[in-house]
Amino acid sequence: MRPFWAIVAGLLLGAGVAWWLAREAPDKRQARERRAERAAAANARDARPSLYRWRDDAGVLQISDKPPAHGRYERIDRDPDRGITVKGGRSD
Repeated sequence: MRPFWAIVAGLLLGAGVAWWLAREAPDKRQARERRAERAAAANARDARPSLYRWRDDAGVLQISDKPPAHGRYERIDRDPDRGITVKGGRSD
C-alpha cells in the first residue's frame, strides 16, 4: 500500500511543479496585454480609409489613396460620418 501513496504523492508533486513552471508572471502578462492593445489600435488605424498627401519632384501637390513608393508623405484620415449632416427642422 505504501508504494501506491508514494506514486500518487509523486504525481501530485510533479503536477504542482509543472503548473508552477508553466504559469505566467503578472508583469509579463500585463506587458503582453499592452502589446496586444497597441497592435489592435494600429490595426484599427490601418483599417480606416485614408488619403496620402505629398509633393512630387516638380513640387506639385499630389493626393492619392495609395502612398508614394518613396519620399515623405502625410497620411490624412477620412471620416465618412463627417460628410453631410441632415437636420429635421425647416428654416422658413
